Amino acid sequence: MIYKNTAYLFAFMLIIVSALTRIIPHPFNFTAIGAMALFSGAVIKDKRTAYLFPIFVLFLTDLALGFHASMIPVYGCFCITVFIGTRIKNTSAVLPIVFSSLISSVIFYLVTNLPFWYADISLYPMTWAGTMESYKMALPFFRNQVLGDLVYNAVLFGAYYFIARGSRSPVAQYSAEKKY
Repeated sequence: MIYKNTAYLFAFMLIIVSALTRIIPHPFNFTAIGAMALFSGAVIKDKRTAYLFPIFVLFLTDLALGFHASMIPVYGCFCITVFIGTRIKNTSAVLPIVFSSLISSVIFYLVTNLPFWYADISLYPMTWAGTMESYKMALPFFRNQVLGDLVYNAVLFGAYYFIARGSRSPVAQYSAEKKY
């Protein structure tokens, strides 16, 4: 049982380090939060924990950063990302992780940039032109998110699979026996 706890502890440590990227100075949207949500879905066996941990981390960091009008779609998108992560469970193959990362970034971009979420602050008109303007203005943020998600997914999945599956550590032995 100690090996199982070691594997989970390592996964949770990676998630906590990821959460810190939202608080430290960084380019807009270049954080590990999306990668952390995908990683949670892929690695954490208990589905409740896989979903709750990223939401809890988002909420805690929002306490420090401030609440915003688009919290519901943002949190919802990260839940979708966790779900996507559950679909790539048990793989260390690069392409499914990259594809899942890109899909998650696109979903986040499409959902969170709808002017509907910002109607109370009239950021963009509730028209087709307003929607297109919102998407256009969000392209630099989208680029940063795609790059951040890809970089941090490489770090999270790479570190986890290198340590948990690629070495002769107790974590690797447990992972080989239990197949997360």
